[in-house]
Amino acid sequence: MTPPVRLWCAALTAALLPAAVLAQDPRLDGRLDPKARATVTVLIDSARSAGLPVDPLIHKALEGASKHADALRIASAVRTLARELATSRAALGAQSSDAEIEAGAEALHAGARPAMLTQLRVARRHESLSVPLAVLTDLIARGVPADTAAGAVTTLARGGAGDDDFVGMRRNVDRDVGAGMPAAVAASVRARAMPATFPPSSVGDATASFDNKISSIGAPRDARKPHRP
Repeated sequence: MTPPVRLWCAALTAALLPAAVLAQDPRLDGRLDPKARATVTVLIDSARSAGLPVDPLIHKALEGASKHADALRIASAVRTLARELATSRAALGAQSSDAEIEAGAEALHAGARPAMLTQLRVARRHESLSVPLAVLTDLIARGVPADTAAGAVTTLARGGAGDDDFVGMRRNVDRDVGAGMPAAVAASVRARAMPATFPPSSVGDATASFDNKISSIGAPRDARKPHRP
């Protein structure tokens, strides 16, 4: 290696070293074995350089350590999450907040598709998507197919729903499912039942008058007939 090349390599190493040191998050001290920590540190540093939130990656690594997962499994989980975070930001837009990007990654992990996140962004362009995305994730986890869940959440967003309305819809779906209604039916019906325009705190009034009608769906046929003495 010629002297100029050696000097260039030395300068490059010196320039990169402080960034690598800064990437060593103290929360990982003593929690990961050297192999896992080295891989996770590279992934975290790459995510930080790309402008992605890194706290979810650190928490994922610590979660793996608490479960005594091996280095390969921890690295795989952190790598998957980093990819989901990148996909979430691409789907939601570069101006999305860290909270939105993380919520979008959770929705993707649950089974949502990037196009669903983009449609939700278009429907609610000027407001935070953290709560709608969390509701989307919860609905999918509840057993609602991803297409149906995304359709329900996007319908509310297009109607101008506030965060309380999304939470209320999820709560009502939980109640309907607990009463025996299929999750997909509950999500679809609840979304359609919400008003086209949502004044503040409308969720209680919007759903209360509908509860008696919706509670009869899925009930035994005899239970729907009026009682005759």
